[in-house]
Amino acid sequence: MLVAAAEQGLSAASAVLLGLVEGLTEFLPVSSTGHLLVAQRLLGLGGTPGSDAALDAYAVCIQAGAILAVLVLYRHRVAQLARGLAGRSPGGRRLLGALAAAFAPAAVVGAALGPAVQDALFGVGPVAVAWVAGGLVILWAVRRPWSRGGRRPLEALTARHGALVGAAQVLALWPGVSRSLVTILAALALGYTLGAAVEFSFLLGLATLLAATGYEALRSGADLVATFGLATPLLGLAVAFVAAAGAIAWMVAWLQSRSLAAFGWYRLAIGAAALVVLAAS
Repeated sequence: MLVAAAEQGLSAASAVLLGLVEGLTEFLPVSSTGHLLVAQRLLGLGGTPGSDAALDAYAVCIQAGAILAVLVLYRHRVAQLARGLAGRSPGGRRLLGALAAAFAPAAVVGAALGPAVQDALFGVGPVAVAWVAGGLVILWAVRRPWSRGGRRPLEALTARHGALVGAAQVLALWPGVSRSLVTILAALALGYTLGAAVEFSFLLGLATLLAATGYEALRSGADLVATFGLATPLLGLAVAFVAAAGAIAWMVAWLQSRSLAAFGWYRLAIGAAALVVLAAS
């Protein structure tokens, strides 16, 4: 029961911090799941099955703030997808097909292996290893010509290529890997422009987060409100929205003139720090 977490509670300050962490890291190639897990440990939250379940539900629900940020910043593309769904935009319909093909692999594998992955890998150690591994992959990738982007625009994305990007997204079930990282690199390797790779990663993240948040709201929404009330989740959601909007705008501007290398070095630094702290404790 989520109400078991009421023993610890969630202060407004903790709600703001978790919302900030979620918003800043959700769409950057650094893993929001890993950052939230470590942030919860640093705040002394969780530690029991009930409190961990409550925090997991809270973390998924404040993703609605990140969802809202993408909906606002990419409203014209979302409107195109809506027209495609209604049969009024061939381009929107093709992109919807590619998104559906990309969403399917992680949805299927996640449904089958999600509980096992959570039991085995949701810890600081596995997250730190994934941070370091992802940092090394980024630093390797930026030395390859394809990492600067190819010539294929987002409008050229096919369902087959969408499925390949979606297959890469399965790797992000390991916390700390980063969904954004693997999907951006996969799209770049397929010859898409950097702008197309980043935008498709954001749109695929929107679909993935919508599904996860909707499922969690239906499954645990009532218990979540009973545990934390409405004010605390809404506060975290609002902070996540502002932080995600800022992070998305910053990342798009950054990558116009710079590579992904900075994210690789960041992942190596934070992963090494986490391993050192883990070893010392």
